[in-house]
Amino acid sequence: MKWASWGVAKRYNGKQEQTLNKSTVFALQKLLPIKLFILRLKFMHKKLLLFSTLILLFFHASAQKKKFDVQGKAGARGIMPENTIEGMLKAIDLGVTTLEMDAVISKDKQVVLSQEPYFNNEISLQPNGKPITLKDQKNYNIYKMDYEEIKKFDVGSKVHNRFPGQMKFKAYKPLLSETIDAVEAYVKAHKFAKPVYSIETKTIKKGDNEFHPEPAEFVELIMEVINAKKLAKRVIIESFDMRTLQYLHEKYPKIQTSLLIDEKEPFEDYIEKLGFKPTIYSPYSVLVGKGLVDRCHDMGIKIIPWTVNTVKEVNYFMSLGVDGIITDFPNIMGQLK
Repeated sequence: MKWASWGVAKRYNGKQEQTLNKSTVFALQKLLPIKLFILRLKFMHKKLLLFSTLILLFFHASAQKKKFDVQGKAGARGIMPENTIEGMLKAIDLGVTTLEMDAVISKDKQVVLSQEPYFNNEISLQPNGKPITLKDQKNYNIYKMDYEEIKKFDVGSKVHNRFPGQMKFKAYKPLLSETIDAVEAYVKAHKFAKPVYSIETKTIKKGDNEFHPEPAEFVELIMEVINAKKLAKRVIIESFDMRTLQYLHEKYPKIQTSLLIDEKEPFEDYIEKLGFKPTIYSPYSVLVGKGLVDRCHDMGIKIIPWTVNTVKEVNYFMSLGVDGIITDFPNIMGQLK
């Protein structure tokens, strides 16, 4: 009986197994489309995550490209002597993205940093320590001096009436080339981002061949330095003098340009006179409103007003959508909320 029972059980179990196998196969056949659907969902989810990541990276890159440009006027003129190496390095410490500086030419054809093509009485002392008067300042014509003589004047010790909070120390007007060398070495040593150099050609009305060379020579002397330092991609040439920008655009079309404006005339008229679209339109800040910002952007031109020196002004111009500011006090950017 036991053997007989075992045989029946065996036959029963075999039949049950067959039945179970068929049921399992049938169930799996019903479940297969569901599993495939789930797998497809998982695959689509992964693709969606990848696509979302790429979108975020794109917008991050776009935001980086549209980074607000903080330009330190003559370095950091509100707190350091203007157009000095020390001022430029201080501006770097304060986080500027662009070093704005002014260039003039010496008798021996050196590119020198200076707000004027002569020694301004507000900031300058003669080599013997004596002041320079307002009446006599244009007699100290940099274009009539070799650089060795220029370097002997002190432009850092005298109290600046418009910027009484400046640090005071003996300083000289440096060469553009040595300024670039000092800045590049400084950012490398401190692992800071490399700045852009915005260089203004300082000319005065009817000053050709008296206070500075003609536009073509002026631009070529600056570009000689820029090319020697291999900085063409990080340079902007700015000027009120359209002639220098026109020559630059014709001979060096890849160099960025900035048209400086200090009079209230229609934006379109200025662009027509210039003859091409500059990279940047840089007007006196009181001339800037939302309409001008929009017209610049409609033409694909950046707008960077000067000189913006308070937190309130910075917030206002940022609300208008400007692309950056030029400021004497780059330290105010740390006070923004």
